[in-house]
Amino acid sequence: MSGEPAGWTRGRRLGLDVGTARIGVATCDPDGILATPVETIKVVDGDPNWAAEIRRLTELVEEYDAVGIIVGLPTSLKGRETASTAMARSFVTALAATSSEVPVEFVDERLTTVTAGAALHGAGRNTRKQRDVIDQAAAVVLLQAWIESRRARG
Repeated sequence: MSGEPAGWTRGRRLGLDVGTARIGVATCDPDGILATPVETIKVVDGDPNWAAEIRRLTELVEEYDAVGIIVGLPTSLKGRETASTAMARSFVTALAATSSEVPVEFVDERLTTVTAGAALHGAGRNTRKQRDVIDQAAAVVLLQAWIESRRARG
């Protein structure tokens, strides 16, 4: 028994929490059990071409031999699209334009930053001084949610 979700293609995924100033990055193990933080990419070029950010992401895809990219899609609590939603979509459009061979998928990321911040605060971290860590933790939360949704389908 492998413990892998049904339909799971073995391999690491990268989870991204795309923001205006930073992109939190997380990864998971090849069997899709646990998401862990990787780094925070500083947004230099940003919307609409995201050149510097996509260059760094491409390096991370190669370094982690990623088989997929999971991007958080921020919506309002009522599920409506916002300016942040448009920015995440812009990033994925720019990523697709680089002819990346790695499939990209959106995951609902409502409350991931709040959840990550609360968890870090509960662990005694000063969240005001830890924005980079919060972005990585938010990426972990959204990637872990994606993994768990795959398990629930299996």
